[in-house]
Amino acid sequence: MKKRNNPLDRFARDLSPGVLEWIGVRPERRGQLLEVDQVVAIEGAGLKGDHRTAKANGSARQVTVISREFIEQIMHFTGIADIHPGVLRRNLVVSGINLNALRHQRFEIGDALLEAGALCHPCSRMETALGKGGVAAMIGHGGLCCKILRGGFIARGDTVNVRHESDNLDLFDTE
Repeated sequence: MKKRNNPLDRFARDLSPGVLEWIGVRPERRGQLLEVDQVVAIEGAGLKGDHRTAKANGSARQVTVISREFIEQIMHFTGIADIHPGVLRRNLVVSGINLNALRHQRFEIGDALLEAGALCHPCSRMETALGKGGVAAMIGHGGLCCKILRGGFIARGDTVNVRHESDNLDLFDTE
């Protein structure tokens, strides 16, 4: 399966690596996210222990990713001094990389390979979690929805690296 061409691909090659800061899984729908130090990413499904994994096969929203920098923007717009990542209901928090530049890119975290697709827009629950104006504060800063193209272990502190077709990933080698 070849990656869809994106005119910004050539600029994504220049992204400095980021770091995975936080991991959260939600065992049940509408439940609280549980913070973990490491997790198994399951190819085509999601994160082990997350309720979406059982129903996300083939979905473009197997994993949600937000950046520490976006969380800081949300704190600025809401006036909240500290927002715990679990409140925002995203699975992974990364830092040090321009998250929006990862859209439609493939990137590795630990042993896993992900592909970012759609923006992860805030839901109405953010108005309750963050107070009046919470949804507005997150618009454009909600993160990305991703697919898992190659499963594997990911852990807090892992590097986030953009990958390209020319990196010879052998993703679909059947031997």
